[in-house]
Amino acid sequence: MDRIFLVEDEISLNTLLVSYLVEAGYEVVSFTNGSEAAKRVDETPSIWVLDIMLPGIDGYTLLNMIKAKNSNIPVIFISARNAELDRVLGLEIGSDDYLPKPFLPRELVLRINRILNKRADSVLLDNQKIGEYNFDRKKRLICLNNSEIVLSVKEYDVLDYLLQNIGVAKSRTEILDSVWGTNYFGSDRVVDDTLRRIRKKCPGLKIENLYGFGYMLTTEK
Repeated sequence: MDRIFLVEDEISLNTLLVSYLVEAGYEVVSFTNGSEAAKRVDETPSIWVLDIMLPGIDGYTLLNMIKAKNSNIPVIFISARNAELDRVLGLEIGSDDYLPKPFLPRELVLRINRILNKRADSVLLDNQKIGEYNFDRKKRLICLNNSEIVLSVKEYDVLDYLLQNIGVAKSRTEILDSVWGTNYFGSDRVVDDTLRRIRKKCPGLKIENLYGFGYMLTTEK
């Protein structure tokens, strides 16, 4: 189980975020000031989530301490101050993402999912085969019998998302959030339209339509 270190001095927000993260399947260790968190920088959680304005030691200092110990641990900054300035400064000194307050707790969960899934994806083969189809992630290509199948950006992203979760049912909402982003306000029917085009271009792929829920890519005949 991935473990998250959350540093947020606003008690009510800290408690709310912990509940969402635990519900999402994460183990969470939370802190309400920077000094407490600084005592744990030698440890290796899957990710840190840091508020910038903290009592004791601020988020910038904590970020430097964390990266000095282990530069590979991802860090997400959250802040209610000057969002653009904090984002730029945070990225310059090594944060992996930035989320300005106020935000929906679900947005933080999705940001964490993306960062951790992206790292997990790095261990996936650059070239992956399913059935008669070959995926080349570096070139973002899918080929059949050495002939490239032309997919749009979104078609490829949806197909690659299902491939990364092969055998796992994914709801339309999960696909929307992962491919179009949480700021997308259109109809979730765009997922159906995209999958319909993918099926037409790649009829040999088994993409199951789970009525009323979403889709699943399988290797079953």
